Amino acid sequence: MNVDCKQSDLAVYRTELKVFLPEKIFDAHIHLFDGSCLPQGYEFPSKDCCLKFGGQFTLENCLEYIRTMLPEQDFYLNSFGYPSPEFSLDASAQYTGSISDNKQYFGMALVSPHDSIASVQNRITANRLIGYKPYLNFVDWKKKDEITIFDMLPAEQMEYANTNGLAVTLHIPRPARLADPVNQQQMVELCRRYPDAKIIFAHIGRAYYLQNVIGYLDGIAGCPNAYIDTAMVNHEGVLEYAFNKFPRERILFGSDAPIAMLRGKSVEINNQYAYLMGEDYQIGNAIYDAGHTVEFTLFYYEQLRAVKLAADRAKLSSAEVENIFFGNAFRLFSQIAAKLKYI
Repeated sequence: MNVDCKQSDLAVYRTELKVFLPEKIFDAHIHLFDGSCLPQGYEFPSKDCCLKFGGQFTLENCLEYIRTMLPEQDFYLNSFGYPSPEFSLDASAQYTGSISDNKQYFGMALVSPHDSIASVQNRITANRLIGYKPYLNFVDWKKKDEITIFDMLPAEQMEYANTNGLAVTLHIPRPARLADPVNQQQMVELCRRYPDAKIIFAHIGRAYYLQNVIGYLDGIAGCPNAYIDTAMVNHEGVLEYAFNKFPRERILFGSDAPIAMLRGKSVEINNQYAYLMGEDYQIGNAIYDAGHTVEFTLFYYEQLRAVKLAADRAKLSSAEVENIFFGNAFRLFSQIAAKLKYI
């Protein structure tokens, strides 16, 4: 696979990021999968971003990108499969387990609310994974806008996570996302009901524009088992607000690769957000620059730029920056792996 990283991209690293970034980076939110996870004969939709990577994004593919993009950083990660109902969740867990050493590379299973607790347990234990990730696409009995957190997370699955101290990375549902009152109530209830599970609210609760985050982190900030990851957030104002309003020791850097390896930038527009895209792939609220009027770099670099600017504005110490990029995630996942006797 050819790494799509130009000299103009690498200039971003050399001139803007190299001095800022710590020696170790832990990316807590990466989707990795190979051909074994796909059903036989599966064809991706014509504008699916996975086509850019040949229909798979393996650990080797990811590291090839990272070695090019972040040549002076030691790289750690937490991964899970591609959350598509067409993919095999068991095969995805097996692939994730095969690449996870629970020292540098950690992994989670994908789970559906239809899964029996026995199948969830087997995915975790047989593959030595440190938790799981549900996804709203697996809730198939409700309209998408009506799905709740508890639809995604059956009580039996959460009791298992709580008993074993597992991590759960949660991509919350509903159009208003973090600002939705049902989500606000259920996020806190989830953390309090299952205090020994580590709940990671992905994408800062999917808050990609400023009004979607202001005033909405207070509830989970008060829950010691609640974490947030920064995946695909490249809005410096959202990040600055999170750095100031959420416990910094519970913030994890994440990218959402392979989407983060596309060319584009998330922008706020009139209390909304859109992905301005330099490539014609369909992700979320994508607006494609068909005329190529703008030269884009990778989302990954835009996220790092935003973290840097937000860290400066929030006056984070160098130790706090190192913890957000590495220490917080490494401690969290290593402790879970040790409790499960993987290491």
